[in-house]
Amino acid sequence: MKGKNKVYQSFALVMQFGINMIVPIMLCTLAGVWIGNKVGKDYIMIPLFLVGVIAGFQNVYRMAKRIYEDDKPKDKIKEGEGKDVKKNQ
Repeated sequence: MKGKNKVYQSFALVMQFGINMIVPIMLCTLAGVWIGNKVGKDYIMIPLFLVGVIAGFQNVYRMAKRIYEDDKPKDKIKEGEGKDVKKNQ
């Protein structure tokens, strides 16, 4: 049962990465199409699509960074802390 739980967690993580990437791209693309139709210039979609891609990558990067930081051991003592170091007198 423990192996299945790990598979489900991995699947959920992959889904989160996908959602974090696709939502900003779709929203910016749709906004670009809507603005392009209102203004009469269809090429406005292209820069907004690129903004969506950049925002999606930024979301995925932040999420991956947060996951990586959570995996680090928290009780790791920095070198020199907790030791009685006597200074030379």
